[in-house]
Amino acid sequence: MFTDAEIQMNTSDAHYTSTAIKSKSLNLDKAIQKSQDHLLALQDEEGFWNFELEADCSVTAEYIIMMHYLGEIDENLQQKIAIYLRKEQTKEGFYALFTGGEGNLSTSTKVYYALKMAGDKIDAPHMKKLRNYILSQGGAAKANVFTRIMLAIFKQIPWRGVPYIPVEIMLFPKWFPFHLDKVSYWSRVVMVPLFILCTLKATAKNPNNIGVLELFIVHPDKEQHYFPDRTLLNKCFLFLDKIGLATRPLIPKKLRQLAIQKAKQWIIERLNGEDGLGGIFPAMVAAYESLLLLETPKDDPMMITAKKAINKLLVIKDDYAYCQPCLSPVWDTGLAALALQEANKETNKESLMRSYEWLKSKQLSDEPGDWRIKRPDVAGGGWAFQFANPHYPDVDDTALIAFAMAELDSKFYDEAIHRATKWIVGMQSADGGYGAFDADNSYHYLDEIPFADHGALLDPPTVDVTGRCAMLMARVAQNHDEYLPALERSLNYIRSEQEEDGSWYGRWGTNYIYGTWSVLLGLEQTNISKDDPLYTKAVAWLKSVQRDDGGWGEDNQSYEVENKFNGRYYFSTSFQTAWALLGLMAAGDITSTAVKNGINFLLRNQQSNGVWDDPCFTAPGFPKVFYLKYHGYDKFFPLWALARYRNELKK
Repeated sequence: MFTDAEIQMNTSDAHYTSTAIKSKSLNLDKAIQKSQDHLLALQDEEGFWNFELEADCSVTAEYIIMMHYLGEIDENLQQKIAIYLRKEQTKEGFYALFTGGEGNLSTSTKVYYALKMAGDKIDAPHMKKLRNYILSQGGAAKANVFTRIMLAIFKQIPWRGVPYIPVEIMLFPKWFPFHLDKVSYWSRVVMVPLFILCTLKATAKNPNNIGVLELFIVHPDKEQHYFPDRTLLNKCFLFLDKIGLATRPLIPKKLRQLAIQKAKQWIIERLNGEDGLGGIFPAMVAAYESLLLLETPKDDPMMITAKKAINKLLVIKDDYAYCQPCLSPVWDTGLAALALQEANKETNKESLMRSYEWLKSKQLSDEPGDWRIKRPDVAGGGWAFQFANPHYPDVDDTALIAFAMAELDSKFYDEAIHRATKWIVGMQSADGGYGAFDADNSYHYLDEIPFADHGALLDPPTVDVTGRCAMLMARVAQNHDEYLPALERSLNYIRSEQEEDGSWYGRWGTNYIYGTWSVLLGLEQTNISKDDPLYTKAVAWLKSVQRDDGGWGEDNQSYEVENKFNGRYYFSTSFQTAWALLGLMAAGDITSTAVKNGINFLLRNQQSNGVWDDPCFTAPGFPKVFYLKYHGYDKFFPLWALARYRNELKK
């Protein structure tokens, strides 16, 4: 640990004394070495890292529900999953979207149904508490659209309790107010299979005839208000929904068959082998079930592969099991490589070269992709988030990987770096910002349609992704000024998005600490003065939210209140402390008491195996709807921060 005396700065020459540096180096080097060794040991022999990615219990519950839909129940696996679900229940009896969060009706409903399917008795204490919570929230009829679709498929509610999402949507012209091209990638890959399932009114096999009528306050067959009004526009959409339901019988059968065939071909084109449709669990399951509904044989090689893709998401331990929402090897590998480069570029050279060779093999080129709909003239060059997902390269991952390669200072990767940077420039939205997968995906009126009650239909530009893109463009533009105009537009967007308190919102990581870190690392690569308010306000804000223990921590509840940091009850976390420290150091703040205390927090809380093991969720999949725990964040971010601090001291 560092005392105040140890890190006193010599004000006459503005650097640390050699005695202080030696004292610190002993502690830092030991901590860095332990963390580095642990991270290196987790690298796959092919060169990548792939850490577990955990979500709330809804995804895991849906795996059991899928088995009962198909009538293919693996009893041993089901019991392991049930053990996981039981241990994740809160003492209050409900299920939350993230560690320490408030109860969530839809997740709780799915888990209750899954546990009942697994054999849990409804009079068991944990089931009583869970049922009481669900009823206190208005019952299962008040759950979100996706949950109600599941309930309709299992004949627990009538289909009128589900929004009108006919497969004929596949035939809408591009100018129509609603079109697939106007929603996010994750919405497209989930919606198209659901068009088929809902249009054909899929029915679960449900071999044990499990129902959950006890979760309804009013019998589901009785008239009730399944769609709460939100705005005038929402009411208009609800009115159109009723018209659609009333006129459904008038749709010509040939038109419906044409739409079904188009939806089927759309799915098949994007099935993505053993990595699955869109690389995400909900889309994979819906695709598999919809193709079965269209009488595709289970022994068709395509279907066998699609089922493998689903099962690759399972994490099976000795005594429990859960299902991941997707896999994150490209993101994990890029961040691990950046941490190891900071730790020691030379001694870690062999590991780094293996990781970059693997990453280079995953870079996309001329593959077809939905992003080309908006940018048909932009050449490919991005990376996906998963092992494979060629239709949907990820802007954030691409900027991160190309920047990491540029930081390696090896001419060998120049071609890959410039292909990626040109693609990034081409994916810029009109306002200068960047979405995660699409450009100018900002049709906000669509958030009012009944199907979009989750509020996560779109992929508009966000400042954290834009900060990462600015980081890459500024780094590469040092010798290539053709990237400067796009960089300038990004910086203008970043400036416009800074909050009054100096922070930035973090769409893809929790939350303002993440957004602020993401932007500051981008700004560091530019020639913007450290005296600019972009820096000074951000530094002041980061210091203002530091905790008494020297660390930083932020609760996902901050997504519930726009533009407001909320550290409601969270303790400090290693990954958020690392983000804050990296942000401060990017702003040129190396010697402050805040940085010293943050470093001490990391050193004090490192475990004997070199990691920190934060027991909390780290990022939103979709704010207010779906959250994630990246199991790698406490393994590479603290290492990165400690190594950077040591390297700055040596300067």
